[in-house]
Amino acid sequence: MPDPDPDPTGPSAPRATECAIWWAAPIDPAGRSDLVALLDEHERTRLRAFRRPDDAGRYLAAHALTRLVLGERTATHPAGVRFDRTCRCGVQHGKPRLDEPGAPEFSFTHSGDLVGLAVADVAVGLDAEHHRALSDVASMAEHVSSPAERQRPAPSTTEQFLRVWTRKEALLKVTGEGLSRPMDSITLSPPGAPAAVEDWAGDGAPAGPFWLVDLMPRLRHPAAVAGLGAVAPAVTEHDGDAVLRARVAHI
Repeated sequence: MPDPDPDPTGPSAPRATECAIWWAAPIDPAGRSDLVALLDEHERTRLRAFRRPDDAGRYLAAHALTRLVLGERTATHPAGVRFDRTCRCGVQHGKPRLDEPGAPEFSFTHSGDLVGLAVADVAVGLDAEHHRALSDVASMAEHVSSPAERQRPAPSTTEQFLRVWTRKEALLKVTGEGLSRPMDSITLSPPGAPAAVEDWAGDGAPAGPFWLVDLMPRLRHPAAVAGLGAVAPAVTEHDGDAVLRARVAHI
């Protein structure tokens, strides 16, 4: 896949030198007890709670992949990787972070038949969405559009809407707030221009700058990665399925 073009959005934030992304398919927990064994008690409880096999498969692949990649990066056994999930409210249900100083930043996503993990040396957010039929694109676009964006032509197709959604979701993941902060507070560059953040409004809005890169890891799975910094780093994409398959040899 071609490397994305840099996107300068401002002068003040640190620059990531690389953002590495791994893509993989969901995995049936019943056939991969070795990967289930890598999870901590919090993750295993969440995994057991899923009623739909597809949801469990996405969850296992995303979390096992995260542990394997971060374990390699930090010279830690994957089962020994420790996460801090403290939310702003103090409960352990926030964006996970590695529980050690100077650790790499990461973000994972899962949708449809795809999971992804992004790792960088600055705060990063990754989102992918499975292209599916949406009942009312116009209303959904209105809901996520900022006042400035509502003055432009609205996304009229599912493809256009999902591209906007993945960009904004990736940005919200950078901050760790997710959808607790409304998407309509973000103004993106207009259609046809390179992906960029023009404005982030509202009380407590992050100052940025932020870089933003569009991705298409698989057919019908638009994605975006975003991070803190003035210029997009080199974005590399890797085979996460190979990482998950290789785990068998180490058990």
